[in-house]
Amino acid sequence: MAKYRKKPVVVEAVQLLWGTWSEMCEHAGVGHLEDGKPSGIQVDSYNQPIPFSGDGRIALAIPTLEGLMIGVEGDWIIRGVNGEIYPCKPDIFEKTYDLVEEM
Repeated sequence: MAKYRKKPVVVEAVQLLWGTWSEMCEHAGVGHLEDGKPSGIQVDSYNQPIPFSGDGRIALAIPTLEGLMIGVEGDWIIRGVNGEIYPCKPDIFEKTYDLVEEM
């Protein structure tokens, strides 16, 4: 069986956190602030949507090439090589990507 190595590509990514909400919305082209609050959703500990109260984890519904996906607080929101947007769990992001230092 043949083996293949993933080609090195550079992607843009923003981690979905309360402190990066505006940057993430601009990056992903979804979500925004309404009356100072994110227009995204919140999820409980099982990642099930709950009414926005400020008590749950922030989440965002992201249209991807594979359909609607939910990015939750801590996930990285990646813009791929063809401009597609998708969420990535922090542990997978850490194993897959290194920070590119711009000169």
